[in-house]
Amino acid sequence: MLMPGKAPIPDCTQKDREFLEQMVRSRTEEFRMVERARIILKCLAGERINEIAKVLHVRPNTVIEWRRRFEKEGLKGLKDRPRSGKPARYDGEFRKNVLNTLQQPPPAGQANWDGPAVAKHLDTSVHAVWRLLRKEGICLSRQRNWTVSTGHEFIAKAADIVGLYLNPPENALVIAVDETPALELFERAIGYVQTDNGKIARGFKSRYKRHGVLNLFDALEAATAAMRSQGSPYKRRQDLPAFMDQLLSGLGFEREIHVIMDNYRISEQNGNRPSEHPNVHLHFTPTSASWLNQVEIWFGIMSSKTLRGAGFETVRHLREAIESFVLSYGPGARPFLWRKQEENGCGLKNAMANLGN
Repeated sequence: MLMPGKAPIPDCTQKDREFLEQMVRSRTEEFRMVERARIILKCLAGERINEIAKVLHVRPNTVIEWRRRFEKEGLKGLKDRPRSGKPARYDGEFRKNVLNTLQQPPPAGQANWDGPAVAKHLDTSVHAVWRLLRKEGICLSRQRNWTVSTGHEFIAKAADIVGLYLNPPENALVIAVDETPALELFERAIGYVQTDNGKIARGFKSRYKRHGVLNLFDALEAATAAMRSQGSPYKRRQDLPAFMDQLLSGLGFEREIHVIMDNYRISEQNGNRPSEHPNVHLHFTPTSASWLNQVEIWFGIMSSKTLRGAGFETVRHLREAIESFVLSYGPGARPFLWRKQEENGCGLKNAMANLGN
């Protein structure tokens, strides 16, 4: 009796191999397509057909069939063939009904529409609803927030700040300053855990200890991305002016300094002291438009790399971690480029209408 041997390895370009690997890692691809990609990758690795079938819990004939179709047609061979039968009942009218439903108030007891609720409302298949939503790129469970500034000086202030980024005054220094109050200190056990599907993920113990807060003051030089950071365990009105005095005293009086700050009360009351620094010009971001301050970008990077998923026993440990990041970030820092997407009139109108509802 002949034992099954290794099947010849199919031809595969590097581009197709990368696409198959990406498909296997995908969390949104259909399971059957992921399974077929796994079959082909194992065939490309030279594994025996029976071994592949055993590991993936499929029949050997299934492995042979998809390997044959990939060898003959490439990636196109992994897709389902057109099937005969009754045509789909879901046409343009069905699409219109689903989209119109999403514009209506959700059913009683629900804050938002979901697939089953839409299907029940239209008396149709929930799978058809999901297929349409995926096709239209609509994610009912995904949430994004938006901020619309209602300040009457928004256009003038925004143009002033963006102008400093794109075309700063000659021989002038542009600095973005911000305060991040009340960074909480958590101490908890952190490690790696194995999930139900066998994958390894970061694990955090649910119980933790609080060890106070740290107020952080940051200053970003727009032209070089050089950072200056200072922390304080207290929330005092004089901390921001003290940080500003220390920052400006080291820059001298030889050239103009333009400081971009948020328009919160502490900044406006304590930061606006031009008499002591005649070469300093303050620029306040409009109401609800802190995203105009580039130092927010730096804080997001620092937060994801230093704060997220970390534990600190004392304020000193947190301060040392932030200082260490500032030192390591500096040598490879590059200035941020202003690429904020423009909001067209229709989008802004819709956002304002939604905000008022």
